[in-house]
Amino acid sequence: MIIKKVILAVLMTAALAGCETQTEGQQRATTGALVGGAGGALVGQAIGGNTKSTVIGAASGALLGAVVGSATTPQRRGEQLCRYQDRYGRIYTAPCDDRYYNGDY
Repeated sequence: MIIKKVILAVLMTAALAGCETQTEGQQRATTGALVGGAGGALVGQAIGGNTKSTVIGAASGALLGAVVGSATTPQRRGEQLCRYQDRYGRIYTAPCDDRYYNGDY
């Protein structure tokens, strides 16, 4: 029964995390935390066979997954990012276009 609750909690977290706009690094850390938490919960349950082991495994796996996901984010070197605003008022970052480098912005 506890496994079903853990799986439901992980799925709900994944659904809510998908609703937020994130940078690539944040998205990789979130995905790593979700996958690590699910894997850690399964390993904790398999090793300990009780709720405490499952929770400790889920927390440890989520932490490790977030760290690995964040650390493996590719770094963009030499590429300047600019902030833009679309016609609906949303602000986003993207690589700067030629107007930035030519001073025509």
